[in-house]
Amino acid sequence: MLILLSPAKGQNFEPSQTAVHVSEPRLLSKSNELIEILRLYSPDELMTLMNVSEKIGNLTAERFASFTTPFNELNAKPAAFAFSGDVYKGLAIDDFTESDLEFAQNHLRILSGLYGVLRPLDLIQPYRLEMGTRLDTKAGSDLYQYWGSSISESLMADLEEHEDDLVINLASNEYFKAVSASGIHTNITTPVFKDFKNGKYKIISFFAKNARGAMARWIVKEKVKEAIDLVNFREDGYEYNEELSEVNSPVFLRG
Repeated sequence: MLILLSPAKGQNFEPSQTAVHVSEPRLLSKSNELIEILRLYSPDELMTLMNVSEKIGNLTAERFASFTTPFNELNAKPAAFAFSGDVYKGLAIDDFTESDLEFAQNHLRILSGLYGVLRPLDLIQPYRLEMGTRLDTKAGSDLYQYWGSSISESLMADLEEHEDDLVINLASNEYFKAVSASGIHTNITTPVFKDFKNGKYKIISFFAKNARGAMARWIVKEKVKEAIDLVNFREDGYEYNEELSEVNSPVFLRG
């Protein structure tokens, strides 16, 4: 079983207080190819390409310019410790035990516009590159074409080492498209989280992101390995609703 998460725009590269056995991104050679392309863009061009502010455009250009390999614990940080958005607040990896980290390294994968797919302890350097960016490369006009089947092939190779081919998709549509577009053939379950607001249940982005991270945390902590066990998820007030759920899309309600 694998759990899929999206990355986060927010990143924290202060030294981690947790000692871990780090790893290197397995698609780093393709990341380097992207960096060489992105270094050709000026800060103003990056502003337009990514639809960001002048401040972020300048920072992004600086990050691409300073990107260097090999990665080590002085110039990079494990991915799941570096990302700091709503999903990763829910994941709260800082208090994972050694057993939790081992399970996460084997079962948790983070999709990324720059790195393709990451294990939680893979070292990364600061960056900004959304999967939906329309960047021209030799492979085509966007990152979905650039990554092609590379991400799915990496995931399928990992699944071959597991007892089943189950994927728990907790990534956003933007990032999961990089998996589905390459024609991955496996058993995929996509949980849905809804909160009660204005008289009805609806997906509220902020809460849903946090819930995805919380479910990933719960799966790691409980060492869950079967989709049927997801119905027992009750973190942060969410409860499984059988009536609204479908076979590969369990619905969790709160409020």
